Amino acid sequence: MPLNRMPFMNIYLDNITTSEALDYIDTWIAERRIGQIITPNCDQILQVAQNPELKPIWDSAELLFADGHPLLWFAKWYGTPLKEKINGSSFVPELCRRAAEKGYSIFLLGAEPGVAATAAEKLKVTYPGIQIAGTYSPPFGFEKDPEEIAKINAMLRDSRADILILGFGVPKQEKFGYYNMHEYQIPVTINAGGTIDFIAGNKKRAPKWMVDSGLEWLYRTILEPKRVGKRVIRDLAIFPMAVKYLPEKKKML
Repeated sequence: MPLNRMPFMNIYLDNITTSEALDYIDTWIAERRIGQIITPNCDQILQVAQNPELKPIWDSAELLFADGHPLLWFAKWYGTPLKEKINGSSFVPELCRRAAEKGYSIFLLGAEPGVAATAAEKLKVTYPGIQIAGTYSPPFGFEKDPEEIAKINAMLRDSRADILILGFGVPKQEKFGYYNMHEYQIPVTINAGGTIDFIAGNKKRAPKWMVDSGLEWLYRTILEPKRVGKRVIRDLAIFPMAVKYLPEKKKML
């Protein structure tokens, strides 16, 4: 566990930079430890508050990145500013670049049929020399099928990959990693949501200026108003929750 882990609302965050995270992963892989990376955002914090099953999953993560400008704003308000926002979809390319440099092998698991394989081919072009240990897109409802889970675990274990990129969506991907990573024995599992789709070109990501300014949610709402719009409205509950966790000394000011 990184030394700079701090409590944040109902979870924890690692107050580190992208560079520090990559260096930490180098040590992690060298030691062949088993763990996962979770990138909490407002929606995830609310899900953890509403579902007790998720709390130990988030608490046990090897790395917890702050994904979203609101978390940076709240941390500064609390008097514990974060060094950097680390968005999963921005971090995965950096991790792939490091993997190509260091010779780490990567397995991509998730997305629609064929998408992970397309993403793998694009990674080979973008990061020459990157080692792809395998790709697989599980069938719908796989998480309820013990035989399919066993098949996936065997596939991952046999791949002998160093890094697993998961793209099932929250919290399915985090639950899969938590309950199966010691079966498939891949050191680093990173929960990356729609990142496999972004890499494959199956979905477009917001322009960099929108990502950097905290407006990626607006771009995604425009593209998927029904799905993302509902989540944005639901996530407004983070503001009263932020007040709830405001340190007492701040409340007295």
